[in-house]
Order: sequence, then structure tokens, then C-alpha cells
Amino acid sequence: MNGAGEILIVATRNRGKVREFQHAFAPLGLTVKSMFDYPELPEVVEDGQTFAENAFKKARTVGNALGLPVLADDSGLCVDALDGRPGVYSARYAGEGASDEENNLKLLSELEQLQQGEDTGQPLLSTASFVCALSLYDPATGQELAAEGRADGWITSEPAGGAGFGYDPLFYLAEYDKTMAELTLGEKQKISHRGAALRRLTELLAAK
Repeated sequence: MNGAGEILIVATRNRGKVREFQHAFAPLGLTVKSMFDYPELPEVVEDGQTFAENAFKKARTVGNALGLPVLADDSGLCVDALDGRPGVYSARYAGEGASDEENNLKLLSELEQLQQGEDTGQPLLSTASFVCALSLYDPATGQELAAEGRADGWITSEPAGGAGFGYDPLFYLAEYDKTMAELTLGEKQKISHRGAALRRLTELLAAK
């Protein structure tokens, strides 16, 4: 990726992720395209056991179909009290095609069941981490660059904020005294799992 005028294809149909990638790569003069620009491509079955496996599968499948380099992301929420769930099932935790609201409700229901009978006196239910795995695949060479990032916080029983997507309204950051959904896009990019993974990927690209 050399800069102005270039197009970066991101293998996602998640509009929230598209916005974040557009924000991240705009300073480099890159135009981000997504699967919304290639509706003829089929969905990639995310059956990997890890975020990294799913990211590579998406990048490889879409990259080979288009004959172009592709960046793919797989990310999700790992909640300590739930032994790391929902993990790779984050987007479909409440079932295939589940909405963000449905996934959030299931998460809260499970955590509240664990704490039945307990009077904690505070809304923080469990420590948790957002994890992001990125895979940049070039079908011309068959080579992959991989990077991961994470953000640590708490799951709160009191969702807040209208920005972001997914579990952001439940992910509380003590250093900001806000949820991820209360941050601006610029603030989120600085501390989020996806922002950290992108910075690592940029370092790897610069070192090539």
C-alpha cells in the first residue's frame, strides 16, 4: 500500500467496521471498498476456532475470487466470567442473523444469571477484552501479513452510548469513565482492539 489513489478491499459486510477502516486509512489517501461493492461474492463461512483462522480464511477466499490483495478482520468479545465467550461467535451469539441488541441481551442475561442472589452494589458484571485479528492476503504471492490487537475493559449492566456497534454500549473503559459507544470515532481508534491491530499491521508493512 503506497498511498494516495490506491484502493484497499476489506472483506466485510459490517457497516460499522467499514466506517472504522475508512477513518483509519483516509489519512493515507486510500479508498476503502468492502463486500458491499462486490455483492456477487458469497458469504464466507467463519468456521475457524480462532479469530486469526477466520480472518485468514476470509482474506484468502475473497482475495482469490477477486485476484487482488484483500484485508480481512475477525474480532469479538471475550468475557472472563463466561470462560471467554462469546469469542468467535460474537456476531451470532444469539443465533445466525442476530441483531446487536439481541446479542447484547443474551450476554447480559447470562451474566446476570451467574450473579443471581449476589448484591454487588455496582453495575460492572465482569472483566472482558475485545480482540481483533487482521489478515492481509496477496493472491499474487500467496503471502499473508497477520496482526492482532486487544482492548481490556468491563461489561456493564447499564449500556450507554449511541456510537459504535456490536457490544460497544456494554464495554466500559475505566480510564475514560465511558463505554466504547460513548467515544468519538477518533478516540475509539486510539484505544480499540481494531486500532491496535491496524497499527501493528502498519508497522509490519513498513518493515517489508
